[in-house]
Parts: sequence; C-alpha cells; structure tokens
Amino acid sequence: MPIDPSVAIGAETGTQEFSWKASDVLLYHLAVGAGSRAGDNVSADALRWTLDGDRLQVLPSFGVVAPSFHETNPPSLDLPGCDINLAQVVHGAQEMRVIGPLPTSGSARLTTRITDIWDKGKAAVIWQEGVATAPGGTELWRVRSSIFVKGEGGWGGNRGESTAVAVPDRSPDGSTTYTVTPQQALLYRLCGDRNPLHADPEFAKAAGFPAPILHGRCTYGIVLREVIDLMLGGDAHAVSGYAARFAGVVFPGETLSIDAWDEPEGIVVSATVGDRPALAGCLVTRRG
Repeated sequence: MPIDPSVAIGAETGTQEFSWKASDVLLYHLAVGAGSRAGDNVSADALRWTLDGDRLQVLPSFGVVAPSFHETNPPSLDLPGCDINLAQVVHGAQEMRVIGPLPTSGSARLTTRITDIWDKGKAAVIWQEGVATAPGGTELWRVRSSIFVKGEGGWGGNRGESTAVAVPDRSPDGSTTYTVTPQQALLYRLCGDRNPLHADPEFAKAAGFPAPILHGRCTYGIVLREVIDLMLGGDAHAVSGYAARFAGVVFPGETLSIDAWDEPEGIVVSATVGDRPALAGCLVTRRG
C-alpha cells in the first residue's frame, strides 16, 4: 500500500534549523500582494509591509514558509510510510498559532511529525504538525497542515472529523477584493515552494489543470494580509492564530472577493472567486 498509516502516524518527519532576514520578510510580503495597489508606494500604512526599518512588521503566515524559504528544489514528499508524488498532491488546510509578534530576523528550529491520516475513499489526507522554537528553546509558533493526496484512499481507514466554521447569516462587517497578478505564482515560488504545478504549464496539464494554479499558501497569505488591513487597522501583532481550508483553486489573473465578520471567536472570513470558494473554514483569532 502506498500509504501505511501504521508507519506514518506519529513519525517525526525531521528537524530543520533555519534563519531569516528582513529581506526574506519583504519578499514574502510582496509575493502575497503587499504594495500592489495604486498609492501603496507612498502610503505609511502600506509601507509597514514593504519597507525595511523600525516600522516593518511581519505577517504571521510568514512562519508557515520561513523554514523552507531558501529551498530551490521542489518540496520533498519523503514522508515515513508514504509513497506519493507531487502530481497527486494539493494542500488541504493550513493552521498556525503565533506566541508573539514574529521578529523581522532570527533563527529557529522546526520539529515536525505526522499526526493523522484520513481515508476519503478516492484520496487520502495527511496531517502534519510542527513546533518552531528559538535557539534557547522558547516556542515561537506552531503550524498544522494537511495535504490532499489524490488516488490514495480506500483502505477503510478513519474518514476524519469535520470542523466547519459557520459564516454568519448577516451582511459582512468588511469586504474587499484583490486581483491576483499574472506573475503572482512565479513570485511566490521564490519563497521556497518550487512545485512545478504553479509554474510549468505542461506539469499543470498532466496534473489535470488547464494552466498553473496559484499556491494555496499564497492565497492563504493574501487573505490574511487583506483581513489585517481591513479589520485590524493593519496591525499584524493583533493576530494570534489563523486557520483555513483550501476549498478551490485560484488562477493568476482572477479576483478574490473577501468578506469578514467580527465574531466573539474571531474574524470569520469568506474568500471566493466569483461563485467558487477559494478558502473555507477561515478564522483569524485575535491576541489577548
């Protein structure tokens, strides 16, 4: 069997030592659309994402990409008990929790393990969880993510749980749009995700898509940045957590419509392209 849950679940997938600089943070912010609107180059608020210096803040989702930011090879799928390939895989969900504001530069260690595998019949869902710690051992952030592996289900395993985030039945408290640039995926791949699905037209066609698709984690970062600007006064430090499920593909050139509701449990978010969902189960939690 290509996936053996008895081997995979609980296995550590490795420990990464990594570091980052302000220039990495700036590139990430540009890759998720910061500074792309008219006037952003002279806006003090917009420049908090794009100009190095004392006012530079770090989008919390940078913690998701920081460990692999300098990778130049396609992402590895060398997971214990899992014989799968890139053409089968898309991101399923992404969650993160930050202990405090992320520094603009630093170093850390990420330890990751496989926490669960779900059998969806025609596909499998593999969950991993990682903890990033500073050199002294202090926890900095946690990440939890899933990948959806086409063609690898059907062994009779656990189908998994459903943790839907209900969209309120009222008008949103804030709405905005963001048009994905034609080169967005090509820029985002410089942030450590060189999966050819997002750049190579022939690879994308072989995987069943008419053209390269935007990285799910790029959509994830775009939406968080837009919600922070829309609902939190542009203050990245106000965010303590962020979770979303990748509900549909986004192509460069398409426009994301983002609605947000301020609820007791956090900011509930809907992100769509026309009548297609892009992110679902999307919740931004506030600090303190």
